[in-house]
Amino acid sequence: MRVTTVVNLMLDIPDVKVASVELTEDGVIVSLVSRVAGHRCPCGTRVEGRYDQSRRRWRHLDMMKMPVWLEFDIARVACPACARVRTEEVPWARPAARHTRDFEDVVSWLAQRLDKTAIADLMRCSWRAVNRIVGHVVVEHLDEGRLDGLVNIGVDEISYKRGHKYLTIVADHDSGRVVYVAQGATGAALTEFFDALGPQRCAQIQGISMDMASRWAEPVRTAIPDATVCYDPFHIIKWANDALNMVYSASARSLPFTGGVKVWRRTRRLVRTGAEHLDPQEQAAIRALRRARRPLFDAWELKERLRDLYRIVRPNRARAYLHAWIDAALASGLKPFINLANRFTKYFDGIVAAVEYGLSNSRLEGINSKIRLINRRAHGHRTAESLTAMIYLCLGGITISLPTQR
Repeated sequence: MRVTTVVNLMLDIPDVKVASVELTEDGVIVSLVSRVAGHRCPCGTRVEGRYDQSRRRWRHLDMMKMPVWLEFDIARVACPACARVRTEEVPWARPAARHTRDFEDVVSWLAQRLDKTAIADLMRCSWRAVNRIVGHVVVEHLDEGRLDGLVNIGVDEISYKRGHKYLTIVADHDSGRVVYVAQGATGAALTEFFDALGPQRCAQIQGISMDMASRWAEPVRTAIPDATVCYDPFHIIKWANDALNMVYSASARSLPFTGGVKVWRRTRRLVRTGAEHLDPQEQAAIRALRRARRPLFDAWELKERLRDLYRIVRPNRARAYLHAWIDAALASGLKPFINLANRFTKYFDGIVAAVEYGLSNSRLEGINSKIRLINRRAHGHRTAESLTAMIYLCLGGITISLPTQR
């Protein structure tokens, strides 16, 4: 059997055949010729003539330690459908790519699991080539269909670079996938997502989880006024912990702790710890605060009662429970918790909705942790576009099939 026949069977590319195989210093050069007449425009139109033609080379998967290159006389065609001159489409490579589809799929599959430097060493290509390949693959797989059928979404921002460089992340609560990434952490970034979604799909959104940042409020109110806004419980409890810390600091200033710094730090840790995590001895120390430092005990009790809103309160009782908590905080005489109660009054409906609908930004926080890992694995990304492509590749639900799996 001839070498060209063997290589032709190995490549198995439709509508082309191997004309020659040459072993050079650069590797194995496989020359291809077309089996069919005419040329195919990327838009799908078949064009008989050509505008001009040039020799092009694509890097393919290695063969027995040797780099493999595919060569072909590629044409530019004057497409009547596009009304302009375009480079013809070839079945073994993506448009404007300098690597074959198989090579790019292997690189992208590895990029979901390894850092780009390791991939570059393994595939014997440059780091920039890996970066370009990821971009090509993401563009091909990422379509408008990912925005269809969204019902419950979450929005959050993440810092990816020093100097207040942020990305806005929008995820689907039902699938857990990242559906949109926009540069910046502003209302304009979220508005960009709603514009891409369109009025019809915006009307399908029933719930959105987010923090209480004012930058999100106006875009949400404008684009999805009928959706239920659920404020993230993490931020609510953080506010309560901040209020508790203020009461603790005031208590330490008014009456110094006996036992020195060690006792001071131990008490601070106890009041910050959830009640369910305290052992009997620590629970006794908390009860002792009722007699020795009543304001601090009351602050701890208010914090724990607020945590119970998300832990044990039934959804149909959430509204009445939060009303009772606000009344207790206002009656406590503790200024930090009085201020917190007034703040909760402002965000009351969104806080209750998070309990009633069971939506929180915990899924977004998990996604952000994975994004930080992606960024750390690459030792940072120079551009937001590069990181965005990696987020879509790893967290956007893109499945890459290896050439051996087809």
